Amino acid sequence: QVQLVESGGGLVQAGGSLRLSCAASGRTFSSYNLGWFRQAPGNEREFVTAINKGGGGTYYLGSVKGRFTIARDNGKNTVSLQMNDLKPEDTAVYFCAASPQGYSRASSYYYWGQGTQVTVSS
Repeated sequence: QVQLVESGGGLVQAGGSLRLSCAASGRTFSSYNLGWFRQAPGNEREFVTAINKGGGGTYYLGSVKGRFTIARDNGKNTVSLQMNDLKPEDTAVYFCAASPQGYSRASSYYYWGQGTQVTVSS
């Protein structure tokens, strides 16, 4: 069992930066791939980025590549998402999630946080 709690969302102007954090409970944190998804009103949940169990492999949605960076600290049971050069289309609720296998499909994730709102104004 893994419980995930996100923090760090907020309101930022276009071109600005935000850093999201996700703290996990549970002793098996390093057994899971970790991902960030987002969901804007009226849209389906969308894969943003993921990182493998050891932290050596990362995967990104094309539109965020070069702007967003995912990282994990297995010693502290945390995963972060550094978001730079934010755009209004990045506005959404952002969720962290844990998956025993798989990266980009939401259905492969067993555990989800409650989400944190990111709003980017133009």
